[in-house]
Amino acid sequence: MKLYRAQLMHTPASPFVFPDALQVLDDGAVLVGNGRILATGSYTELRAAHPQAEGVDLRGGVLLPGFVDTHVHFPQVRIIGGLGLPLLDWLDTYTLPEEARFGDPGHAAAVAREFVSGLASHGTTTALVFGSHFASAVDLLFREASRVGLRVVAGQVVSDRMLRPELHTTPERAYAEGRELIGRWHGQGRNLYAVTPRFSLSASEGMLDACAALMREFGDVRFTSHINENRREIEVVRDLFPGSRDYLDTYERAGLVTRRSVLAHSVHPSDRELGVMAEHRCTAAHCPCSNSALGSGLFPLRRHLAAGVHVSLGTDVGGGTGFSMLKEGLQAYFMQQLMGEQGYSLTPAHLLYLATRAGAEALGLHGLTGDFSVGQAFDAVYLRPPEGSTLHTVLRHAESAERTLAALFALGTQADVAQVWVQGDEVYARGPQPTPEVAR
Repeated sequence: MKLYRAQLMHTPASPFVFPDALQVLDDGAVLVGNGRILATGSYTELRAAHPQAEGVDLRGGVLLPGFVDTHVHFPQVRIIGGLGLPLLDWLDTYTLPEEARFGDPGHAAAVAREFVSGLASHGTTTALVFGSHFASAVDLLFREASRVGLRVVAGQVVSDRMLRPELHTTPERAYAEGRELIGRWHGQGRNLYAVTPRFSLSASEGMLDACAALMREFGDVRFTSHINENRREIEVVRDLFPGSRDYLDTYERAGLVTRRSVLAHSVHPSDRELGVMAEHRCTAAHCPCSNSALGSGLFPLRRHLAAGVHVSLGTDVGGGTGFSMLKEGLQAYFMQQLMGEQGYSLTPAHLLYLATRAGAEALGLHGLTGDFSVGQAFDAVYLRPPEGSTLHTVLRHAESAERTLAALFALGTQADVAQVWVQGDEVYARGPQPTPEVAR
């Protein structure tokens, strides 16, 4: 057993429902055995109760639950920063040419290493990943995630129109390759599978039906796609599906809107769509940096919450601007501030929840990860800014835990991530590791 001593913060419940959901232990501890949390509480009490536990002293920083990214694209690492274009032009100019290269195993393997390293080094312990259009590249992604130890929910991206020809497949092949990948990876180690049509713009009714067949056959795989990101995209989808009531209806008619569904963006939803998403307990993955970078629009968080739609966060690499969930939280805050009365005034507790437990709930993993409750896996990120940095200075003078948490989101970067664990296994460490606790 190990006893991790730190200032720790987590949100075992939603601050959108319970205003006092943020739990803080200034001199706290987490007792971990076999990768699971056995106890969380004050350091003094846990040390007295477990004198033989190996101590790890993490004072001087803050311990948070591992971040959960609910929308990120594996093949897009190298095109981050393609600014200046709206969604469909950005896809044609930057994204699709890069994604076409993933039929080359050497290229796919190199990017898989970069991608998984990017997640881990930013404190992301669980990610819902848009894989590649090539089944061989998805294999390589799962292999690399398994080697490092991340918790990955991913799938082969499938399309049969309006992209580059090399990214197209058929419904029959999509079903067959998806079935094979599920058999190989779903539930193996920390891996889970997500059925992943790119979006209705590039997926015909036949392709969506093939995705639905996989969802029916495998009752615990997840589903993810895009919805209502860009007004031009919405117009094209309307033309492609003239019999559908709206964008969501293209998925709904195929039986793809369920509790296991995470739909990215949802920037321009109708009231009907929000009502159906709430009814089916479907999640909207909010990607604020991407929405800003591509000019997609301001996310109507208040409308989603009022309708009862669950919301989580995603980085949307590479439409977004990097792997940092801290930056996504900050940008989510900015966007809501700009919306005035139509926005939702987010607190530091909301940002932590959105970056951690909300994502776990979206993926049906809230009994496994997302907070420091007893029985959860020890998925954690230790933030300790380098001495002399602005964040280090601010944290030294923070007069409350809420101010500390606010500063982490306002100023935190990859450089402040000191150590990351998934189910008790270290998956990332920056520089010298914490020293074993000495008697005091």
